[in-house]
Amino acid sequence: MFHGNISLEVAEGLKLLRKRIEAAEIPSSKLDETLNIATWNIREFGKKQRSQAAIHYIAEILGQFDLIGLVELRDNLSDLKRVLEILGPYWDAIYSDAILDAGGNRERICYAYDSRVVRFNGMACEASPPRKKQGAEYISEESWWRAPYVASFKAGNYDFLAFTTHVRWGDSEENRQKEIEGLARWVEAKSKEKHAEDADIIVMGDFNIPSRQSDLFKAVVAHGLEIPKALAEDAFGTNLARDKRYDQILHMPRFSESFTNAGGVVDFYASDHKPLFPNLTKTEFTYEMSDHLPLWIQINTDIDGMILDQLIQRKTK
Repeated sequence: MFHGNISLEVAEGLKLLRKRIEAAEIPSSKLDETLNIATWNIREFGKKQRSQAAIHYIAEILGQFDLIGLVELRDNLSDLKRVLEILGPYWDAIYSDAILDAGGNRERICYAYDSRVVRFNGMACEASPPRKKQGAEYISEESWWRAPYVASFKAGNYDFLAFTTHVRWGDSEENRQKEIEGLARWVEAKSKEKHAEDADIIVMGDFNIPSRQSDLFKAVVAHGLEIPKALAEDAFGTNLARDKRYDQILHMPRFSESFTNAGGVVDFYASDHKPLFPNLTKTEFTYEMSDHLPLWIQINTDIDGMILDQLIQRKTK
């Protein structure tokens, strides 16, 4: 981390922020053994220039992880570049193009990652709804307001696809459920492709799902996706009040031991924004930091033993 010559106020804010981060009990990742992944909706990141304090605070939070799927990155990338400069030269980012209409909200999806721990494996694309031939054309019958962004990564000997999305909000929960179901079917189909990049798929982002008891959550897990055990409790709310589970990390399982027992949220708000931004209202604070908390999980990347066990099981059947 390269915070540089910062003001006294920012230095004091960083000290407090680190205490709030410590409360999340994020274990250190170990090279070629574990990987810390997070998803974070950083509210309208890039729409309006963040303060210098916010840029340092956001960088401090991102630096706790090895790979972060960022949601609500806007078309202007200036603030992302400011954050990457603080994170250091070994950090990199892959991001989608902005969707400029009202449904797309000028948003991108971004993967920021520490290249010392995880490397980009070469494939990046926007996921599109399946198409059917109608006359001479191939047309999709589904509508996804913002295309999910998929990228392949490798950490240790663990290859995986990261799939990050920002599901529509709007007035119709029925339409949101249809979109979620379509995304879940797409992930299931991708995991079964003969020449897929990898069957291990980490699905994350802002699904606008209020709780695991809702029909929206049932839709996202209807096609094989599972929630890691470490995130199975409803206590991990990702709004500032900690009572809504809008954000999710799920996986299409291949190795049952891929996830450690570590996971949770980073509560940088802690019911009081004033120590970080004393002159702002709570709403103004959300546009400096966010109205969502980062959700994270730790993954085992040393899977040699699991691969050998699978080979032995096949040969003994």
